[in-house]
Amino acid sequence: MTTMTIDDVKNKIRAVPDFPKKGIIFRDITTGIKDAQTLRAMIDYLCDQFKDEKIDYIAGIESRGFIFGMPMAYKLGCGFITVRKPNKLPAETISESYDLEYGSNSIEIHADAIEPGASVLVVDDLLATGGTAEAVCKLVKKCGGKLIGSAFLIELNGLGGREKLKDCPKVVSMLQY
Repeated sequence: MTTMTIDDVKNKIRAVPDFPKKGIIFRDITTGIKDAQTLRAMIDYLCDQFKDEKIDYIAGIESRGFIFGMPMAYKLGCGFITVRKPNKLPAETISESYDLEYGSNSIEIHADAIEPGASVLVVDDLLATGGTAEAVCKLVKKCGGKLIGSAFLIELNGLGGREKLKDCPKVVSMLQY
C-alpha cells in the first residue's frame, strides 16, 4: 500500500460549483470516501492527531460525522456517541440550540451518553461557520464531559468556524479550502 499525501487526498474531493446555490463551491467527500486508500488516509490522519490523548468517546455529528467517527472510535479503542437532529433519539435527550444564517436549529444527545469526567472528541466532516460543532462542544460540557478536541476532514477558511471553537482545546482539520 502506498502512502497518500494530504494533496493526494485533497485531489480526491470533488468540487461542485453552484451547489446548493449559485456562487457556492460544494466540497463533495463522496468521491474520496468511495476510494478505500483515500478513506484509510483520512481516518488515519484524523486518528494520528489524537493518538496520544485518552479518549473515552467520539461524538459524531449527524450524519457525516458518523462516517468518520465510527472508524475513528474503532481505531482509537473508544466508544461512539451519536449526536442527532431533534426528535431522532429514542430515550431522554439534552439539546443545545445554535444560530444559522436565517433562524436557528438544535442538536441532541442522550441524557446518559456521557458520564461526568469522560473524555470526548467531537467529529464531523466539515467545519464551516462552526455553529453545530460549538453546540456539540457545549453539550459535552453540559454532561460533565471533558472536551478533548474537535476533528474535521475539511475546514472552510474565512467563515469563522475555528473562532467559534476557541474554547475547544484542540481543533484539527485535514484539508483546508
